[in-house]
Amino acid sequence: MSGMSAYLSNPQIWQESWDRQQEAFLPDREERFAAMLSAVAATTDGVAPRVLDLAGGTGTISLRTLARFPRAQVTVLDQDPVLMAIAAASLRDRGQVVDADLGDAGWRAKLPEEDFDAVLTATALHWLPAERVATLYAEIREVLRPGGIFVNADHMPEESLPTLSERLDQHARAEREARYAAGGATAWSVWWERAAADEFLAPRAVERERIYPRTRHSHEWTPPALWHVDALRVAGFAEAGVLWRGGTDAAVAGVR
Repeated sequence: MSGMSAYLSNPQIWQESWDRQQEAFLPDREERFAAMLSAVAATTDGVAPRVLDLAGGTGTISLRTLARFPRAQVTVLDQDPVLMAIAAASLRDRGQVVDADLGDAGWRAKLPEEDFDAVLTATALHWLPAERVATLYAEIREVLRPGGIFVNADHMPEESLPTLSERLDQHARAEREARYAAGGATAWSVWWERAAADEFLAPRAVERERIYPRTRHSHEWTPPALWHVDALRVAGFAEAGVLWRGGTDAAVAGVR
Protein backbone atom coordinates (compact mmCIF):
# COMPACT_ATOMS: atom_id res chain seq x y z
CA MET A 1 0.00 0.00 0.00
CA SER A 2 1.58 3.24 -1.12
CA GLY A 3 2.28 5.90 1.47
CA MET A 4 2.26 3.53 4.43
CA SER A 5 5.20 4.32 6.70
CA ALA A 6 4.55 1.56 9.20
CA TYR A 7 2.47 -1.58 9.46
CA LEU A 8 -0.39 -2.32 11.78
CA SER A 9 1.18 -4.21 14.68
CA ASN A 10 -1.52 -6.86 15.21
CA PRO A 11 -2.99 -7.74 11.79
CA GLN A 12 -3.80 -11.34 12.67
CA ILE A 13 -6.07 -10.20 15.50
CA TRP A 14 -7.83 -7.73 13.22
CA GLN A 15 -8.21 -10.45 10.58
CA GLU A 16 -9.81 -12.74 13.16
CA SER A 17 -12.09 -9.93 14.29
CA TRP A 18 -13.10 -9.18 10.69
CA ASP A 19 -13.77 -12.87 10.02
CA ARG A 20 -16.05 -13.19 13.06
CA GLN A 21 -17.97 -10.07 12.09
CA GLN A 22 -18.39 -11.27 8.49
CA GLU A 23 -19.39 -14.78 9.51
CA ALA A 24 -22.37 -13.38 11.36
CA PHE A 25 -23.68 -12.33 7.94
CA LEU A 26 -22.30 -15.32 6.03
CA PRO A 27 -22.17 -18.51 8.13
CA ASP A 28 -21.13 -20.49 5.02
CA ARG A 29 -18.46 -17.96 4.08
CA GLU A 30 -15.63 -20.50 4.02
CA GLU A 31 -17.63 -22.79 1.73
CA ARG A 32 -17.81 -20.14 -0.98
CA PHE A 33 -14.09 -19.44 -0.65
CA ALA A 34 -13.34 -23.15 -0.97
CA ALA A 35 -15.48 -23.37 -4.13
CA MET A 36 -13.70 -20.37 -5.63
CA LEU A 37 -10.25 -21.79 -4.92
CA SER A 38 -11.22 -25.20 -6.28
CA ALA A 39 -12.13 -23.45 -9.52
CA VAL A 40 -8.69 -21.80 -9.50
CA ALA A 41 -7.04 -25.18 -8.97
CA ALA A 42 -9.04 -26.69 -11.82
CA THR A 43 -8.12 -23.96 -14.31
CA THR A 44 -4.41 -23.52 -13.46
CA ASP A 45 -1.46 -25.74 -12.69
CA GLY A 46 -2.45 -25.46 -9.03
CA VAL A 47 1.08 -24.42 -8.08
CA ALA A 48 1.59 -20.69 -8.57
CA PRO A 49 -1.62 -19.08 -9.86
CA ARG A 50 -1.68 -15.33 -10.44
CA VAL A 51 -4.77 -14.11 -8.58
CA LEU A 52 -6.39 -10.67 -8.43
CA ASP A 53 -8.40 -10.25 -5.23
CA LEU A 54 -10.88 -7.65 -6.47
CA ALA A 55 -12.38 -5.31 -3.87
CA GLY A 56 -10.40 -7.57 -1.58
CA GLY A 57 -10.71 -5.64 1.68
CA THR A 58 -8.49 -7.16 4.36
CA GLY A 59 -7.09 -9.69 1.89
CA THR A 60 -9.39 -12.47 3.00
CA ILE A 61 -9.33 -14.28 -0.34
CA SER A 62 -5.61 -13.66 -0.88
CA LEU A 63 -4.68 -15.15 2.50
CA ARG A 64 -6.73 -18.25 1.77
CA THR A 65 -5.22 -18.44 -1.70
CA LEU A 66 -1.71 -18.41 -0.21
CA ALA A 67 -2.68 -21.04 2.36
CA ARG A 68 -3.82 -23.35 -0.43
CA PHE A 69 -1.19 -22.36 -3.02
CA PRO A 70 1.90 -21.13 -1.12
CA ARG A 71 3.62 -20.04 -4.35
CA ALA A 72 0.65 -18.03 -5.61
CA GLN A 73 1.09 -14.42 -6.72
CA VAL A 74 -1.70 -12.33 -5.19
CA THR A 75 -2.77 -8.74 -5.68
CA VAL A 76 -5.41 -7.13 -3.48
CA LEU A 77 -7.27 -4.22 -5.08
CA ASP A 78 -9.44 -2.04 -2.89
CA GLN A 79 -10.10 1.58 -1.96
CA ASP A 80 -10.89 1.34 1.75
CA PRO A 81 -7.92 2.74 3.75
CA VAL A 82 -8.76 0.77 6.91
CA LEU A 83 -9.14 -2.59 5.21
CA MET A 84 -6.12 -2.03 2.97
CA ALA A 85 -3.99 -1.27 6.03
CA ILE A 86 -4.96 -4.63 7.51
CA ALA A 87 -4.32 -6.37 4.19
CA ALA A 88 -0.90 -4.79 3.72
CA ALA A 89 0.20 -5.70 7.24
CA SER A 90 -1.07 -9.25 6.80
CA LEU A 91 0.54 -9.89 3.42
CA ARG A 92 3.82 -7.97 3.82
CA ASP A 93 6.07 -9.27 1.03
CA ARG A 94 3.72 -12.11 0.04
CA GLY A 95 1.47 -9.95 -2.10
CA GLN A 96 0.67 -6.46 -3.34
CA VAL A 97 -2.07 -4.07 -2.27
CA VAL A 98 -3.37 -1.65 -4.90
CA ASP A 99 -5.49 1.42 -4.18
CA ALA A 100 -8.10 1.83 -6.94
CA ASP A 101 -11.77 2.70 -7.35
CA LEU A 102 -13.77 0.12 -9.31
CA GLY A 103 -16.30 2.81 -10.07
CA ASP A 104 -13.63 4.41 -12.26
CA ALA A 105 -12.87 2.79 -15.60
CA GLY A 106 -9.19 3.62 -15.08
CA TRP A 107 -8.73 1.05 -12.29
CA ARG A 108 -6.85 -1.31 -14.61
CA ALA A 109 -4.03 1.20 -15.03
CA LYS A 110 -3.25 0.83 -11.31
CA LEU A 111 -2.47 -2.88 -11.63
CA PRO A 112 1.20 -3.94 -11.58
CA GLU A 113 0.40 -6.46 -14.31
CA GLU A 114 -2.48 -8.08 -16.13
CA ASP A 115 -2.86 -11.56 -17.61
CA PHE A 116 -4.17 -13.01 -14.33
CA ASP A 117 -5.14 -16.66 -14.01
CA ALA A 118 -8.09 -15.73 -11.81
CA VAL A 119 -9.99 -12.68 -10.61
CA LEU A 120 -11.96 -13.37 -7.44
CA THR A 121 -14.36 -11.15 -5.49
CA ALA A 122 -16.86 -11.69 -2.71
CA THR A 123 -19.66 -9.61 -1.19
CA ALA A 124 -18.36 -6.40 -2.69
CA LEU A 125 -19.80 -5.49 -6.09
CA HIS A 126 -23.36 -5.02 -4.78
CA TRP A 127 -22.43 -1.42 -3.93
CA LEU A 128 -22.03 -0.60 -7.63
CA PRO A 129 -24.98 0.29 -9.89
CA ALA A 130 -26.14 -2.20 -12.50
CA GLU A 131 -24.70 -0.43 -15.50
CA ARG A 132 -21.28 -0.17 -13.84
CA VAL A 133 -21.22 -3.86 -12.90
CA ALA A 134 -22.05 -4.85 -16.47
CA THR A 135 -19.24 -2.68 -17.83
CA LEU A 136 -16.86 -3.85 -15.11
CA TYR A 137 -17.36 -7.46 -16.15
CA ALA A 138 -16.01 -6.63 -19.61
CA GLU A 139 -13.04 -4.83 -18.03
CA ILE A 140 -12.33 -7.81 -15.79
CA ARG A 141 -12.30 -10.10 -18.81
CA GLU A 142 -9.50 -8.01 -20.29
CA VAL A 143 -7.16 -8.55 -17.31
CA LEU A 144 -7.53 -12.35 -17.52
CA ARG A 145 -5.36 -14.62 -19.62
CA PRO A 146 -7.19 -16.77 -22.22
CA GLY A 147 -8.86 -19.55 -20.24
CA GLY A 148 -8.65 -17.54 -17.02
CA ILE A 149 -11.56 -17.52 -14.60
CA PHE A 150 -13.56 -14.82 -12.85
CA VAL A 151 -15.74 -15.61 -9.82
CA ASN A 152 -18.10 -13.25 -8.03
CA ALA A 153 -19.75 -14.48 -4.83
CA ASP A 154 -22.50 -12.29 -3.41
CA HIS A 155 -26.12 -12.13 -2.37
CA MET A 156 -27.89 -13.49 -5.45
CA PRO A 157 -31.33 -14.86 -4.61
CA GLU A 158 -32.92 -17.57 -6.69
CA GLU A 159 -35.65 -15.75 -8.59
CA SER A 160 -37.74 -18.89 -9.01
CA LEU A 161 -38.04 -19.22 -5.19
CA PRO A 162 -39.16 -15.77 -4.02
CA THR A 163 -41.15 -16.91 -1.00
CA LEU A 164 -38.51 -19.34 0.21
CA SER A 165 -35.77 -16.79 -0.38
CA GLU A 166 -37.58 -14.26 1.80
CA ARG A 167 -38.01 -16.82 4.56
CA LEU A 168 -34.34 -17.80 4.35
CA ASP A 169 -33.36 -14.14 4.68
CA GLN A 170 -35.67 -13.70 7.68
CA HIS A 171 -34.27 -16.81 9.34
CA ALA A 172 -30.69 -15.67 8.77
CA ARG A 173 -31.50 -12.22 10.15
CA ALA A 174 -33.02 -13.69 13.31
CA GLU A 175 -29.99 -15.93 13.90
CA ARG A 176 -27.64 -12.99 13.35
CA GLU A 177 -29.48 -10.82 15.86
CA ALA A 178 -29.39 -13.69 18.36
CA ARG A 179 -25.62 -13.95 17.96
CA TYR A 180 -25.25 -10.23 18.56
CA ALA A 181 -27.44 -10.40 21.65
CA ALA A 182 -25.46 -13.32 23.07
CA GLY A 183 -22.10 -11.74 22.30
CA GLY A 184 -21.23 -14.47 19.82
CA ALA A 185 -20.45 -11.99 17.04
CA THR A 186 -19.61 -8.33 16.55
CA ALA A 187 -22.06 -6.18 14.63
CA TRP A 188 -20.83 -4.34 11.53
CA SER A 189 -21.22 -0.89 13.14
CA VAL A 190 -19.45 -1.97 16.33
CA TRP A 191 -16.48 -3.36 14.37
CA TRP A 192 -16.01 -0.04 12.60
CA GLU A 193 -16.26 1.87 15.87
CA ARG A 194 -13.45 -0.26 17.27
CA ALA A 195 -11.33 0.24 14.17
CA ALA A 196 -11.79 4.01 14.47
CA ALA A 197 -10.57 3.82 18.08
CA ASP A 198 -7.33 2.03 17.13
CA GLU A 199 -4.33 4.38 17.14
CA PHE A 200 -2.99 3.14 13.79
CA LEU A 201 -6.34 2.74 12.03
CA ALA A 202 -8.00 5.93 13.32
CA PRO A 203 -6.60 8.32 10.66
CA ARG A 204 -7.46 5.78 8.00
CA ALA A 205 -11.01 5.62 9.35
CA VAL A 206 -11.25 9.40 8.92
CA GLU A 207 -10.06 9.06 5.32
CA ARG A 208 -12.58 6.27 4.79
CA GLU A 209 -15.43 8.60 5.79
CA ARG A 210 -14.29 11.01 3.09
CA ILE A 211 -14.14 8.29 0.42
CA TYR A 212 -17.36 6.58 1.44
CA PRO A 213 -19.97 9.13 2.50
CA ARG A 214 -22.77 7.44 4.39
CA THR A 215 -25.14 8.10 1.49
CA ARG A 216 -22.91 6.12 -0.91
CA HIS A 217 -23.37 2.89 1.04
CA SER A 218 -27.06 3.40 1.71
CA HIS A 219 -28.37 1.03 -0.95
CA GLU A 220 -27.36 -2.43 -2.05
CA TRP A 221 -28.19 -3.79 -5.47
CA THR A 222 -28.56 -7.57 -5.40
CA PRO A 223 -30.09 -9.04 -8.57
CA PRO A 224 -30.53 -12.80 -9.03
CA ALA A 225 -27.66 -14.95 -10.23
CA LEU A 226 -29.18 -15.18 -13.71
CA TRP A 227 -28.66 -11.43 -14.20
CA HIS A 228 -24.95 -11.85 -13.49
CA VAL A 229 -24.66 -14.88 -15.78
CA ASP A 230 -26.29 -12.99 -18.64
CA ALA A 231 -24.06 -9.95 -18.00
CA LEU A 232 -20.94 -12.12 -18.09
CA ARG A 233 -21.98 -13.58 -21.44
CA VAL A 234 -22.68 -10.14 -22.86
CA ALA A 235 -19.24 -9.05 -21.57
CA GLY A 236 -17.66 -11.68 -23.79
CA PHE A 237 -16.91 -14.56 -21.45
CA ALA A 238 -16.86 -17.86 -23.33
CA GLU A 239 -18.64 -19.66 -20.49
CA ALA A 240 -20.73 -18.33 -17.60
CA GLY A 241 -22.82 -19.98 -14.93
CA VAL A 242 -23.44 -20.60 -11.25
CA LEU A 243 -20.45 -22.19 -9.54
CA TRP A 244 -21.84 -22.40 -6.00
CA ARG A 245 -25.04 -21.69 -4.13
CA GLY A 246 -25.83 -21.43 -0.45
CA GLY A 247 -29.35 -20.26 0.38
CA THR A 248 -29.84 -16.80 -1.10
CA ASP A 249 -26.14 -16.37 -1.87
CA ALA A 250 -24.35 -17.67 -4.94
CA ALA A 251 -21.06 -17.51 -6.79
CA VAL A 252 -21.15 -16.98 -10.55
CA ALA A 253 -18.15 -17.79 -12.73
CA GLY A 254 -17.03 -16.68 -16.14
CA VAL A 255 -14.27 -18.30 -18.22
CA ARG A 256 -12.46 -16.15 -20.73
